[in-house]
Parts: sequence; structure tokens; C-alpha cells
Amino acid sequence: MTNEELNTSLYEKMFAEQEKYRNWLLSQTPKEILNHAYEYVMREDILLSLEYGDLSDGQAKALLKSPAPLADVFKDWEKRETGHMEDIQETMESRANAILRQDFIRSKREER
Repeated sequence: MTNEELNTSLYEKMFAEQEKYRNWLLSQTPKEILNHAYEYVMREDILLSLEYGDLSDGQAKALLKSPAPLADVFKDWEKRETGHMEDIQETMESRANAILRQDFIRSKREER
């Protein structure tokens, strides 16, 4: 199998796994769906990452050995420390500062 075929095979396996998870999720109560919303979104992002970057032959083969590679990757993802919350805080501060600048400019124009 070529590298492209290995990665396509892995994507298809993980996509099928996500569809099964999605169907299960849709059969749950709204409260339960909300409890799993983060997991669903992160699993979608994991799938999306496969569309933008290929794994090596060995990496793809290793993940293909798993009966549930998407769930495995998500479990490992949950354990990682990321800068996600810092990025959100920085974005919030940046947006607030932009509004403050706009308000300042608007007030200076009104003073004239």
C-alpha cells in the first residue's frame, strides 16, 4: 500500500468510527448530548487533521491495528496540556481592546 492509501484507509476507518459515535450520540437525551459535545468536536478535529497532514507509513499502520483509533487518539488528547485556554483568554482580551480602541476613537470624534 502506498502512503496515500494507508492514510486514506485510516481516515475511512476513523470516519466510520465517528459516524457510529454520532449515531449513538443522536439517540441520547439532549442533556447527554451536551455532556459529550466536547468529545464530539475534538473527534471531528482529529479527523480534520488527517485531511491536512499525512502520517508516515509506520504511524498509519500502527493506528490501523487499533479497533478504535479515533477513540484512542481522543483519550490521549484529553490527557495533554495545551494552550487552548490561554488562546481563548488572549482572543477575548484582544477583542475587548479592539472595542476600547473603537470607543476611544469615537469619543474623540464626538469631542470635535
